[in-house]
Amino acid sequence: MRAAARLLDLESRALPPILDALDPAQFQLPTVCDLWSVRDVIAHCAAAMTRLAAGTTSGYTAADNQVDVDTRREWPIERVIAELRDAYPAAVDAVELANGSADGVGLGEWVHGGDLRDALGVDGAYASVGVDLAVGLLSERSRRLGVPGIHATVDGIDIPFGEGPPSGWLRTDTSTFVRLCAGRKPDPNAYTLSGVEPGALVLFS
Repeated sequence: MRAAARLLDLESRALPPILDALDPAQFQLPTVCDLWSVRDVIAHCAAAMTRLAAGTTSGYTAADNQVDVDTRREWPIERVIAELRDAYPAAVDAVELANGSADGVGLGEWVHGGDLRDALGVDGAYASVGVDLAVGLLSERSRRLGVPGIHATVDGIDIPFGEGPPSGWLRTDTSTFVRLCAGRKPDPNAYTLSGVEPGALVLFS
């Protein structure tokens, strides 16, 4: 199984039990995703996987994503979570069969799981089960997107990042590395970066 499909499969078993234990007020908590609550991120994740499985991804533009979230605002939260849970198996298969073109969806779903954990105060929000797979996928994505190469050391391990000779260096922990690559407002005291600005490390628009 592709790393992105395995990562999504792991998330399919790790995230729903967390959501099942929430009280109604927690679904309205804000997340690092501007203007989206916990409920909104769940709705986006469910819709994205549903569209992937149906072959109607249409680029996942910001406008598409917001329409998906707005459409589900009137749904009972139980229906939103049920869609998320039911969408996982077909989405895992779709990522596996796409031969790389849908790896970003599998990785993105896992990152959004981190957004939810972060909003809910769960320890290790961006270093949850499957993080080693996620770091490898982020490294691969950085090379595929052709971002400037840097010398990245994550928890003492050198991680290939970007293309070309290193234009700078990064030292940080795994969770902060994920936050940096996903544009998730990392603690500036949790990393040391030289030669490039933090925005150069962001791999998701």
